Amino acid sequence: MKINFILNGKETHIDSAPLKSLLTIIREDFGLTGTKYGCAHGECNSCLVFVNDMLVNSCLIPAFRLAGTRVTTIEGFSQSKEFQTIEKAFLKINIIGCGFCTPSLILATEALLSNKPHPTREEIIESLSSFFCLCSGYHQVVDAIQYITELRSKKKSEKKS
Repeated sequence: MKINFILNGKETHIDSAPLKSLLTIIREDFGLTGTKYGCAHGECNSCLVFVNDMLVNSCLIPAFRLAGTRVTTIEGFSQSKEFQTIEKAFLKINIIGCGFCTPSLILATEALLSNKPHPTREEIIESLSSFFCLCSGYHQVVDAIQYITELRSKKKSEKKS
């Protein structure tokens, strides 16, 4: 089945089995390994990507659903100014861990802050509750997200001046 879609801002097409997962397509057909293979059941959130600006588990999206969509992986998102702010905060707060879930945490952070620019600490914790991570400890991630909201608010107020 021929499928046309936009991947990280570039029009592309593949010839794929209709039920092949977006995760497999991203990793095997395009060599984009920032999206991680975890549970393959949508439980761990290691495979998050944006499809038409909605955060989704790529392991649950079959190829036939891709036609005409815009898919953004961590590789594509890393080219944005929003990524720079998140990266700065994650580095400043010194989030420690193996890094396996970091790409998905970054995308989930952007999804949260796009929908709610000033979340409370409790809302941030709730947004992270579906992640399965054994090494980061979410307190640092929550602190980083709170720092990002401060950075973005500061940038907005500087632009108004």
